[in-house]
Amino acid sequence: MAFKGGTSFGAPPKNPEALYSDLPHRPDSVPGLWSQQTDILRQYWPKHVDTSDLALELPTGTGKTVPGLLIAEWVRRVRRARAIYACPTRQLARQVHQVAIRESIPAVVLAGSHRKDWVLDDRLRYEAGEAVAITTYSSVFNSSPKLLTADLLLFDDAHAGEQYVGEQYAVGIGRRENIAVYALLLEAVAPALDGMILQRLRDASPDPGAHHQVRLVVPLRNDGMVAKLDAALATLEGDQAFRYSMIRGGLSSCLVYVSYSGILIRPLIPPTSDNSLFVGAHQRLYLSATLGSGGELERAFGRSPITRLTLPDKSPTPRSGRRFFVFLSMVEDADPVALAREIVALTGKALVLTPDGDTAAARAAELAQPGWPVMTIGDVEKGMEPFAKLRNGTCGLASRYDGLDLPGDDCRVVVLEGTPNRDTLQERFLSVRVRAQSALAERVRTRVVQGAGRCTRGPNDWAVVVVLGEDLTGYLLRPETLYALDPEMQAEIQFGVSNSRDTSQAEVLDNVRMFLAQGEQWRTGAEPLLLQNRQAAVKTPPPGTAALADAVGIEIEATSDAWAKRWADAGRRAQDAARKIHEGGDVNHGYRALWTYLAAVWTDQAGVTGGDAGARLAARTLIQQAEQIAKPGTWLRELPPLPDVEPEPLGPEDTAAVAAVVHRLTAGFTQANHDTAVQAMREGLGNTEATLYEAALAQLGTLLGAEAGKPEGTGRCDALWSWANHLWIALEAKSEQKPVGLVSHRYVRQANDQLRLLAADRGVVAAPLGSVTVIVSPRPGIETEAAKGAEDHVHLVHPNILFDLLEDTQAAWRTVIAQSPGRNREQLRVLIATTFGERGLLPTQVRDRLTSQPVAAR
Repeated sequence: MAFKGGTSFGAPPKNPEALYSDLPHRPDSVPGLWSQQTDILRQYWPKHVDTSDLALELPTGTGKTVPGLLIAEWVRRVRRARAIYACPTRQLARQVHQVAIRESIPAVVLAGSHRKDWVLDDRLRYEAGEAVAITTYSSVFNSSPKLLTADLLLFDDAHAGEQYVGEQYAVGIGRRENIAVYALLLEAVAPALDGMILQRLRDASPDPGAHHQVRLVVPLRNDGMVAKLDAALATLEGDQAFRYSMIRGGLSSCLVYVSYSGILIRPLIPPTSDNSLFVGAHQRLYLSATLGSGGELERAFGRSPITRLTLPDKSPTPRSGRRFFVFLSMVEDADPVALAREIVALTGKALVLTPDGDTAAARAAELAQPGWPVMTIGDVEKGMEPFAKLRNGTCGLASRYDGLDLPGDDCRVVVLEGTPNRDTLQERFLSVRVRAQSALAERVRTRVVQGAGRCTRGPNDWAVVVVLGEDLTGYLLRPETLYALDPEMQAEIQFGVSNSRDTSQAEVLDNVRMFLAQGEQWRTGAEPLLLQNRQAAVKTPPPGTAALADAVGIEIEATSDAWAKRWADAGRRAQDAARKIHEGGDVNHGYRALWTYLAAVWTDQAGVTGGDAGARLAARTLIQQAEQIAKPGTWLRELPPLPDVEPEPLGPEDTAAVAAVVHRLTAGFTQANHDTAVQAMREGLGNTEATLYEAALAQLGTLLGAEAGKPEGTGRCDALWSWANHLWIALEAKSEQKPVGLVSHRYVRQANDQLRLLAADRGVVAAPLGSVTVIVSPRPGIETEAAKGAEDHVHLVHPNILFDLLEDTQAAWRTVIAQSPGRNREQLRVLIATTFGERGLLPTQVRDRLTSQPVAAR
């Protein structure tokens, strides 16, 4: 047998772009690099080849994989070094490997179990620097990475980093999947939960009021809780046991999010600095469809700063295909689901993306014609090929906004439903309770952008994007969302709104047909309008973005200090982060409150471990500051006080409400009276007739301890809830409106005036501080011009929220009526304050529940 020689590539290529010309092209190779791919490669070389943390932005559908592989292969050849290309999932790793084969780039897949799935020769080729290793995020971020350190560590789809990095530093226990461990964890955190919520979490059947709630527990300052959590988590097996090993050493710095459906334990920001494979790379390169500018990428990877490279403005548009948005909630007299089914029937296929699996599967089945296959995640877990090959069918997937390629005729319709802002319990807590939407904005926008681009995988591709549901429609039309998008998508959304509002179902279907045909009618009738919209559009980061970006490096340092139990340093840096976040204004107040609270907890722990009474005193001051910053949010009041600290007394508005309920109860209000009142409220809140609806609002306010009714005079609100002039909630009820279209400028102007009119009626200079006006309407959002003119006290709330409030009010009154016999007035006050507080019915909590959607453009 003859001896074999080595492989030589000759002189190394000058740069990654030149490397592409040197590769031996196969018949199925791409015919050439797209202009945007060469643009980004020329930005990388020579200026940024040694930048330690570098992000490259290539919008979805513009071909990130080929430039990424070219850079990895160039580094491998020129530096004679190892290079790793990491993907979010094994499915994507296999897809990237196929691209590498197609482009003649030596690559091996090292994903999954290093014992079961890795081929020895593939591992040796990577270690010798003979091939690029294609792997998954989980192979990089685990307690014992098996890959040798690389010169280049590249992360594809880095915009999804929070999901795929964060989950490696988190243990999530689903109630349905592991009730035994869930119960152990619930008992471990029980001392930090109030009695009513704990009882509801323990019940076998979910209480409607508790099912979607998320409570925060901070184990650090609850005596013995860290040890109890450790004992419960030590019973885990398999993948969950490996996940726990990632956070066990820093368990005392972790946060616990508790809901009926599950419990999540994780640090706020992943402590990736402990990962030798990650920090040991000469360069970490992040490929992303959208980079954002508020620090989301840094928070996801626990790394700062990250230099960003984006495409130049001269790059051709559309860069990632053409999308025709159809907003079905805005179409006149339409049944949105029925109209969506007709649109899907025009092409024969649809990809359905929603935040949860049950909705995805149900909606995919609803949109399919009789006899069509309906696929879910189990059918496409290894790739989209089974769905792509179908002639007709639908596929419903949950939270899969990345890595799905359905180009050309593989699929021409993507259906989006639900705003993807609650992907984990941490996100649900930050979004709903803390009101830290500004800190989540980048990742939520990115998911929507990615989802909309699943069926447009190249500059010449096209697809219909059907937007279902009031929630997502309203989200996309908010100025802070819309204007933060790329000008091309802004133009497409605005065009979609114009052709959905005041448009009949027949006209919508005609427009979809013209779009799908891509003929003369579309080119001459639509494209010029889209061009005008795009040329007028300006991408504008939402308010507060710059401050979030400035704070992120300090946030990462603070969480790293807490992870290492350097409590004094963690507390100081958390205060510094809160101060930086504050520079972004009121839009960041929720996130600032969270960091101020963490500063208090960590400072208090520093005082305990160091015997520093001054630190403990400072911590109590920080708690008070956090509570003030968090308003109108009430999540901080649900947390137990720091050890040796008395709970804060009720505020004046809450005290007034309790006194009013005590008076009503002692005046002879019985269960029969209550049931009659509740029945009348149900009928009124379910009615579109204004008089009945307003009467129901007044009755509900009375049961909440308010002086309630419709104010006299022209142009006044439909109901006012007033708690001893400490807090007013003015309600503008649009009960006659249908859930289509947008709330108009006229209604917002009316709402703007309400507090001033009420103050004049009562002979006072202004409404009490913190008072609000609430527009009750089923419409999904506010007209853009109306949002620009809205005052800060005006909010939009869906009628369903009032029904939820009624359900909790009914339950609370039943409790206090049943338990009131034999109690004196003081005991009744304690009972009512506790019961109403646990149900979220004290005035400050009611305001919190009704003000999650401010109208004013931010």
